[in-house]
Amino acid sequence: MSSLVNPALKILPNVEQLSSRVWRILGLNPGKFTLQGTNTYLVGTGNKRILIDTGEANKPDYVSLLGETLSKLNTSITKIIITHWHHDHLGGAVGVASICPDAVFYKLPLPESSGGGRYPLRPSTDPDADPANQALYSDLMTETSDGEVLHTEGATLRVLATPGHTTDHMSLVLEEEGSLFTGDCVLGQGSSVFEDFGSYMQSLYRLRDLVPTTLYPGHGPVVMDGLGKINQYIEHRLAREKQVLAELSKEPGNGLTSMDVVMEMYKDVDQSLWFGAESNVKLHLYKLLNEGMVTKIELEDGTVKWRLKLIKL
Repeated sequence: MSSLVNPALKILPNVEQLSSRVWRILGLNPGKFTLQGTNTYLVGTGNKRILIDTGEANKPDYVSLLGETLSKLNTSITKIIITHWHHDHLGGAVGVASICPDAVFYKLPLPESSGGGRYPLRPSTDPDADPANQALYSDLMTETSDGEVLHTEGATLRVLATPGHTTDHMSLVLEEEGSLFTGDCVLGQGSSVFEDFGSYMQSLYRLRDLVPTTLYPGHGPVVMDGLGKINQYIEHRLAREKQVLAELSKEPGNGLTSMDVVMEMYKDVDQSLWFGAESNVKLHLYKLLNEGMVTKIELEDGTVKWRLKLIKL
């Protein structure tokens, strides 16, 4: 899921062969945070392949498109890997299962996972969520783990735990290519949101250490210079941290709210995207708080302000 969308999005075809063993099928759910839509990937070369991610719920056109692609390639899906719990990656699981009834779903567990190898879905905050669908997702998911290797004809995928965007986020190494499926850790365009800044940075460093060639992201176009893109992400996040500190230095006495910081740092960005930006800024601030570089001030009216910590010489 993207935080700040480049308005000049590259047009992507609904179905495209990206390499001898990778096809991309768009989830047909374009939007400000999903860019051209969720990228789902069909991986392998034989009549039994692996699908990575399933798009959103209630997208019958995507399910039909996936079915048509399978028929065209004279192949089927035996394994389905979900990169993380967000609705635009997990939500289509039920629809996909309806046309791939024998496929086994694989997913990293959330921290609140229970025993038995099953994956209990995080309770939905959507008041219109269907409890039956929520239960069905839980029944579908089988727990995987960091380092597990999943095989199909023509492709070997190795699971990499890359938390930060979410606690259960995974990326996947395609061993035959030296390429990576990065989920929402690294996107084809724009920057990503994250739940934990420290974990997210460690995941970026882990991906960088693999020196990947191509990146197949969860949203946006394929990235041909994988290492360059990851380094760009790392530099971007470190630069953002410097910007946060610079903004706080302008108000050393009174301090600033996280939205005050956003309004300055992202003043040239569509305001409808400020909420996502504020989430990232808060995570930067909490990291700086843990490192003893800022102070958190809670006012009587509930407002939270942040101030650079005075260093005693």
